[in-house]
Amino acid sequence: MSTSPVSVPSPQDTAGAQTLRRGLMVLRLLTRAGPGGLRMGEICRHVALAKSTAVRLTRTLVDEGFVLQDSVSGRYRLGPEAFAVGLAAEPSYELQRLAAPILRGMAAETEDTVFFTVLHGYENICLSRDEGDFPIRNQLLKPGDRVPLGVGAGGAALLAALGDDDVRKVLALTLTLRQHKYPRCTDQALMRQVAEARERGFCVMPGLLLPDAWAVGAVVRDANAQPVASISVAAIRSRLGSTRCTLIGHRLVQASANITALAAQLRR
Repeated sequence: MSTSPVSVPSPQDTAGAQTLRRGLMVLRLLTRAGPGGLRMGEICRHVALAKSTAVRLTRTLVDEGFVLQDSVSGRYRLGPEAFAVGLAAEPSYELQRLAAPILRGMAAETEDTVFFTVLHGYENICLSRDEGDFPIRNQLLKPGDRVPLGVGAGGAALLAALGDDDVRKVLALTLTLRQHKYPRCTDQALMRQVAEARERGFCVMPGLLLPDAWAVGAVVRDANAQPVASISVAAIRSRLGSTRCTLIGHRLVQASANITALAAQLRR
C-alpha cells in the first residue's frame, strides 16, 4: 500500500503564527465568497472573531493588496496580490485541468454529480463539481470546501490509499471535528470504509453524511503511484444500487488511470 505523508499542525501556535492563521481564515473566507465579496459583519460572523480583530486583519490585507474594499457597497473581495498568488500556484492544479474533460464526461455518462478533490495534509479540498441531468440537490460539497480525509467517498478513497500508520494519525487528528460536524463518520465506520475500499479498489459511501446521499469514489495517483486526488460520483440512494455502484466504481478507476497517464505524458 502506497503512503503519503500527513502533515500535523503544531499544537501550540506562537502569537505571530496565530495572527497569520487568523488572517488566512479571512482570506480563505473571501476566496469562497466569490466576486460579490462580504461585508465586515459577515466576515466577523463566519470566522468567529471579535470585530476589532477581524477589522484589523482585514484592513492589513487591504493595505498589502490581498483584499479590496468596494467604495460604494463597502464589501470586501480578493485583491490583485491574491490573484498573483493564485497564478503562481496554478501548476499545482494541473491534474484538475487535465481531468476536466473526463469529469464532464463522467457527469454526462452517469447523469449524476461528479466531484474532484485533492489531498492536502489530513484534509481533502474540492476543486470541481460537475452535474449531470440528475444532479444531487443537496450542497454536500462545492468547490473550495475542505473536509477531513475519510469524509465523503473521495475522502474515504484517499484515506484508504494511505498506510495504516497515517490512517490512524488522520483519524486521531480529525476526531473532534468529525464528532461535531460529521457524527456518522465515526472511527469504526471509516475503518470499515478503508477495508472495503482496499478490497474493491474503490469506495462506496452509504449515506454517512446524509441518509439519502450515497456516493462512489476512487483515488487518483501521480506518476510515482502516490495518492494525490480523488474522483467521486454522488446521487440519491435510489440511483446507486449495488450493481450500479460496482459499474461506476470500475468506471472511476479507469478514469483515474487515464488522468494519471495524461499527467505522465505531459511530463515527458
